[in-house]
Amino acid sequence: MGDGEAPRRLVVVFESAVAAAILRLTPELGFQTVLVEPDASRLAGTPRARGDRVVHDLAAANLDENTDVVLTDHDRAEVGDVLKEALAARTRYVGIMGNPKKEGPHVAALRSLGVPDEQIARVHRPIGLNIRARTPAEIAVATLAGLIADRNDRPGGFEF
Repeated sequence: MGDGEAPRRLVVVFESAVAAAILRLTPELGFQTVLVEPDASRLAGTPRARGDRVVHDLAAANLDENTDVVLTDHDRAEVGDVLKEALAARTRYVGIMGNPKKEGPHVAALRSLGVPDEQIARVHRPIGLNIRARTPAEIAVATLAGLIADRNDRPGGFEF
């Protein structure tokens, strides 16, 4: 990060094995990370890197135009509400993990909340680089590499 550049902030939503792997890797990549987990019972003592913050809602994560938001679980009941809030905050990047071969459940959830299609289209899915990642660590590496490519105006991702 050069002088005068805003810090890279990454908000990882939902405790998961992928979230834990992302949080382990981010300090070396210069991200300030926040884990958002609405259900405190899911935290179960997962180790955190020094400097990670854990909050229970997006409002506490202080979203702004320098923030990337990544949801690590597409099956949670809170997906629609979390994405709607992230989109309204005008975050730099919003993505959710999931299979690119079928429409994600987030689309119906957002439509049911009255989110317009042009806002729904801002949600990246799939996220990361297309490296056929399978394990949580591979998915974390692909996700972070995709975010770095996106920040640096490189194609990365699934579109070349």
